[in-house]
Amino acid sequence: MNSAAAHFVSKKPFQPQAIEELSPEQERYHLASQWRLMWWKLKRHRLAMVSGVVLLLMYGSIAVTEVLAPYNLHTRNTDYIYAPPQSLHLFHEGRFVGPFVYGFDYHLDLRRLRHVYTPDTGDVQRLRFFCRSDPYHFWGLFESRVHLFCAARGGTVFLLGTDRLGRDVLSRILYGARISLTIGLVGISVSLILGVIIGGIAGYYGGVVDHLVQRAIEIIRSFPELPLWMALSAVLPVNWSPLLIFFGITVILALLDWTGLARSVRSKLLALREEDYCAAAQLMGARPRRIIGRHLLPGFLSHIIASASLSIPGMILGETALSFLGLGLRPPITSWGVLLNEAQEIEVVKLYPWLMLPVVPVILIILAFNFFGDGLRDAADPYKQ
Repeated sequence: MNSAAAHFVSKKPFQPQAIEELSPEQERYHLASQWRLMWWKLKRHRLAMVSGVVLLLMYGSIAVTEVLAPYNLHTRNTDYIYAPPQSLHLFHEGRFVGPFVYGFDYHLDLRRLRHVYTPDTGDVQRLRFFCRSDPYHFWGLFESRVHLFCAARGGTVFLLGTDRLGRDVLSRILYGARISLTIGLVGISVSLILGVIIGGIAGYYGGVVDHLVQRAIEIIRSFPELPLWMALSAVLPVNWSPLLIFFGITVILALLDWTGLARSVRSKLLALREEDYCAAAQLMGARPRRIIGRHLLPGFLSHIIASASLSIPGMILGETALSFLGLGLRPPITSWGVLLNEAQEIEVVKLYPWLMLPVVPVILIILAFNFFGDGLRDAADPYKQ
C-alpha cells in the first residue's frame, strides 16, 4: 500500500506548434458572425421555418393583390347576392376537364325570405388563367385587366361565396390583407423607435430618469387595453379621409405597444453599460448617443428583432378588434376587421356562415408570427444549446 502512485506526465519534449487543430466545421462555426449563427440555428427550427415561408407568401401576396383577386374590390354581382362558395373540381363524369366550377340554379324562397342556390351539374364552367377581367389600377400607377384566374365567359367563380351586395368574399379577403398586414409593420416600426429611444435613455442614464420612465410605463400598462383603444379611436374625427384613419389607428396601436419593448431595452442596457468596452468608450470621449447606437444596441439587436416579431400579432388583432366593433377602419377601406364587422348578426352567421371566413387568415397570420417569433427568440442566443 506504500507504493508510489503511477506518474502519467509525458516525458516527450514540449512542442508549442503541436496544438490541436480545429476541424473545418469547427473553424467555420467559431469564425461565423452572430447573424450567421442565428440563421443556422433558425434553420433547425422546422416550425419556425414553415411559419416564415407562410409569412413570406402572405406578405408577398399584398404586392400583387389586384392580380391574384379574380374580381375588383368593388365589383357587385347583383344576381348572386349571398351566393354560397362554389366547389372547385377537376373531373366531370369521370373525365378530366381541368379546374372548373358548376353553375348555379337560383330561386328566392319566399317562405324563409332567403336566396337559395343549387349547383347545376350540367353547367361546367372552366376557369381561365392569366386572363382579362375586371379593370383595376395597379398600386394607383396604371390601369390593367390581367388576373391570375377568372370565371368562364358568362359564368361565375365565387370560391368563398359572396356578401350582401354580391361582392366576391375571396377578392375582398385578398384586398383586406394589404391593410391588415401593413398596419402591423407600420405600427411596429413606430413602436420600435419609441421603445428603443425611451428604453435606451432610461437604461443608460438610470437614476431619476429611469424612475420617471418606469412610472410612466406602469401608468400606461395599468389601463385596460381594449377600452383604451376604443376611447382613443372614438376621438378620431369622422370626417377624416380613409388614409388619415389608417395612420391614426396605426399610431394609436403603436403608442400603446412600446412599453414592453422599452422595458426589454432598458434591462439590457442596465447590464451592458457596466461592461469594459462601454467604460472605454466613455473615457475616449464618445457621446451617449454614439455609445448606445454603436456599442450597446448591436449587442442585443437580435433580441429586439425577436421581440418586435412577437408584437406584430398584437397590433393585427388590435386593428381587427377595433374594426370589428366599428371603431377602427371604416368602409371604403377594406381590412379583415371590416369584413368581420359585416358578420356580427347571428342570423347572418347562421344563414351565411362563409361571411366568417375572414377570421381564418387572421388565425393563420397570428400563429405564423408566434411560431416564427419563438424560433427567432431561440436563435437570438446562438450559443445556447
